[in-house]
Order: sequence, then C-alpha cells, then structure tokens
Amino acid sequence: MAEPQSTSSGLTDEAALNCCSNVDPNTKDFLLQQTIKSLDFHTRVLGMMLLQKLDFPTMKFSPYFLAYEDKNDIPKHKDEKVGRVFSRKATLELTYNWNTEDDETQSYHSGNSDPRGFGHTGIAVPDVHGACKRSKELGVKFVKKPDDGKMKVLAYTQDPDVLNPNKKATII
Repeated sequence: MAEPQSTSSGLTDEAALNCCSNVDPNTKDFLLQQTIKSLDFHTRVLGMMLLQKLDFPTMKFSPYFLAYEDKNDIPKHKDEKVGRVFSRKATLELTYNWNTEDDETQSYHSGNSDPRGFGHTGIAVPDVHGACKRSKELGVKFVKKPDDGKMKVLAYTQDPDVLNPNKKATII
C-alpha cells in the first residue's frame, strides 16, 4: 500500500478511504473491546471499516471513526454517516492531530508506564491462534503470542505506530 500524503489539514477524505482495505471475511467475528493511529492496520489486519472522517480546521485535528460494520450498511450521505457513528454501541476513534509528527516538542504516553493509564486495545476473536497466524502472515509484529507467558489465551501485537513500540493491541 502506498503511503498517503497528509497536508497541513490532515488526509483528504479520498486519501483516508484509500488507506482502508476491504474487509477480510476472516475478521467478521472480531469484536472491539476497548482505543491507535493506523487506518491500514485497523482495516486490513483487524477488519474494521472507516465509518466517518471529520475535520476540525480551527482546532487542527481529524478524528477517524471505525467499527465492525458491513460496508453496505454505511450511509452515503455525510449527515447520515455522522448520526450513525454517534448512535452505535461501539466505535473506535483514531485522532490525527495535524502536523504533530514533525513537532519535536510533541510527546506521547502509552499508559504502560507511570503514571499508569490506558495501555492497549482489546479485540475479542473466535480463534486466537487463527487470528495470530493471519496477523503474522500480514507482517504484524508480536509483543506476546498466545502460548507465551502465564496468560495463554492472550496475544499482544505491536501497533504499527512506530513512534511508540510499547503501544499494543490485544487479541483475545
């Protein structure tokens, strides 16, 4: 996949959609349990759909709303999309703060060190070993595989946001 070009106002709507892959049928039973940056990772690897992208030029950020949704059920009209996003039981919001990738004063906290806080996103899957096999085939890096450590039913994948290698998603 080609890297999308961002502008000072974030990705265009077309560029955002181009970052998203069609949903792989192997991800149809994945369920989001909890909240990262990469559209490709969440659509291609985790099987989510981009429901809506909004831009807030005066505040210089763009939230991207993703969920497990059938592509045909996503409304075409922007106002209907917004209503759908905010009426769902579960939606993942990825926020892009414009131009922060080039700001050396910008810092990030993963929640995995003191002060502790949010540290991962949990995704429930019907077959943890099958999901891990597929993720490995897609080039995903693992922090913990399901047969490692004391918790044998969990896997932690490294988030593709290379700014912080400690950020992780949980496959359970």
